[in-house]
Amino acid sequence: MEGWKVIEHASELARRGEAFALATVVWRQGPSSGQLGSRAIITASGELHGWIGGACAEPSVLRQAQQVIAAGKPRLLLLGTPEQLAETLRLGGAEGDAAQAGGTVKEGIAVVPISCQSEGALEVYIEPVLPAPHLVVVGSSPMARTLTGMAQALGWNTALYDWPAFSAELASERSMIVVATQGHGDEEAIEQAVAARPAYLGLVGSRKRGTAVLGYLAERGVAAEQLDRVKVPAGLDLGRTSHVEVAVAILAELVRLRASGDLPASAPAQAGAGHAETAQAAASAEAIDPVCGMTVTVGPAGRPLEHDGVTYYFCCAGCRSAFESSPASYAKKETRC
Repeated sequence: MEGWKVIEHASELARRGEAFALATVVWRQGPSSGQLGSRAIITASGELHGWIGGACAEPSVLRQAQQVIAAGKPRLLLLGTPEQLAETLRLGGAEGDAAQAGGTVKEGIAVVPISCQSEGALEVYIEPVLPAPHLVVVGSSPMARTLTGMAQALGWNTALYDWPAFSAELASERSMIVVATQGHGDEEAIEQAVAARPAYLGLVGSRKRGTAVLGYLAERGVAAEQLDRVKVPAGLDLGRTSHVEVAVAILAELVRLRASGDLPASAPAQAGAGHAETAQAAASAEAIDPVCGMTVTVGPAGRPLEHDGVTYYFCCAGCRSAFESSPASYAKKETRC
């Protein structure tokens, strides 16, 4: 996958509601297999589509991209030998010794020394592409239509269903659901909504009406733990308001909850899509190459080698061979990330 095909694939992932990162080579120093403008997509599970560099650069870009997806913030990644990075940072006005140790120099910039035989260097800009928040509005009232339009104006992935057309399969655990059936199938709509276990579930109606609806569902055997998560009435308490102001109050509550971190920053359009948690879990399986000091992936791709009951991992066959020829020289350097 090259060139514009990477962008086309990115558009397809975005339409499917999958989180991913787009990595672009913005500077290179030869010899390096990564070229200026080379692009790649990295999914939350660590799959790479496209090209940004060879075996030296790829593991670091994958690891950093998964962290970018989890954090939801872009990052500029500097890759090269410690000497190259020290010179680059010195010319840029940063502390050169930071490149020797690796890590973040300034906010949004990560420095990763690599021991690559080609001695090339790269700067890779990694940006997260997170699915828009997923809001499901159930009902056919003017307020329901107003709320749907307001959420769409924010760029949210918003769907409006009348109650008979709504089912739990239309939402996921990272969705937000607002039931605004207002007496036309309240109980049935809430029963379907709680089955989806959404991140937020609100019922438009009075507290008295909410008590009656939830009491009915409790008698039908719906778990109290699920019913306790239903917010009644949905939205901020603004007193007596019009249907337009009720829509504003509900949207304001959802925005406030997301901003405070009480709701997911992004919600896949379909259940089962990749989440930031997947990226964090995948990024944790790492080790330090005891020969060159690079961070490598734990697994078959890391060329595992067992010595004195400890499994070591390597960035390339050369480092593995060096370790095999003199394990006593390197064994104590190995540490797990």
